[in-house]
Amino acid sequence: MRWYWVDKFIEFNSGESAKAVKNVSLAEEHLHDHFPGFPVMPASLMIEGMAQTGGILLGEKNDFQYNVILAKVPKVEFHSWACPGDQLIYSATLEDAREEGGSVKVVATVEDRLVAEAEIVFVHLSSDDPQLSRIDQKNFVFKMNLLDILTVGKAGTGESAS
Repeated sequence: MRWYWVDKFIEFNSGESAKAVKNVSLAEEHLHDHFPGFPVMPASLMIEGMAQTGGILLGEKNDFQYNVILAKVPKVEFHSWACPGDQLIYSATLEDAREEGGSVKVVATVEDRLVAEAEIVFVHLSSDDPQLSRIDQKNFVFKMNLLDILTVGKAGTGESAS
């Protein structure tokens, strides 16, 4: 995967659901051109963030034994936009998980405002699949153990550890 479109997970219920945060910032270069004078998060990047949230949820359910690849987005609907300063919350629910792949439903919100809804389907490739060597692995929805870098941390109390 070349880009991460989630900043952290704020909730993770193994095999069931997950919530991830994407902070939209004017520091992101793509917002300077999309659209001049009214910067908004591109819909394609929101879909990618939703897919990363759902793909990690599906991958974790199977202990990351498969490479999870985005197969299709049969349904997506955009209701609003996300602008710099907004915090997108991607809420994914695992709908189906099988050996060959799975599907999720994901809702994107900014506070109480519905931004987008999608159904996303993934396919699994096993590490010993001969087709795997033909695929640029940077384009996977995620790689094994990506969840480790997105682990939800807990702040200290500010008191001395002694």
